[in-house]
Amino acid sequence: MTPMQILVTVLMAMVISAAGTWQVQSWRLGRELAEQAGLHHADLAAITNAAATRARAEQDKRMTTEHQLAIQDQKHIQELSDAQHTQAVLRDRLATSDVRLSVLLAEEPASVCSVSSTASAVGVVHAARRAHLDSAHAQRIIGITDAGDQGLIALKACQDYVKEVCAPN
Repeated sequence: MTPMQILVTVLMAMVISAAGTWQVQSWRLGRELAEQAGLHHADLAAITNAAATRARAEQDKRMTTEHQLAIQDQKHIQELSDAQHTQAVLRDRLATSDVRLSVLLAEEPASVCSVSSTASAVGVVHAARRAHLDSAHAQRIIGITDAGDQGLIALKACQDYVKEVCAPN
């Protein structure tokens, strides 16, 4: 064998060895990339499942809160309706003179401590002088108290709403 043939044989062996090594490295890298891709897909699936679970929990929480707020709203509407009905009945009774509003009159200091000798179930102020209000004035007073009652009911509903929304769950 000539030195040229030996050189060509050595070079061919080196090229074949390098190509084989290159191919083996390519297979290893491909396998590692496939494993990483599988792990990446598994991680993405876990993240997606966790996000979906959290979204469902948040949606359930929101639905529960909406349901509770709807119940509170219904309760508020019922309280307001009851208060309006009560005020309407009182206004009607005032209009028909079935009920008369009255106010306590100021008394002289000497008669302030007067107590009636008989027990009365009519009121808690004994022997007090009272003046009956005109029906129109009484109805205006009832209208004012009606607006106040509605305001208090609305305030209570707002407070209940804020407590519900701010309550830790």
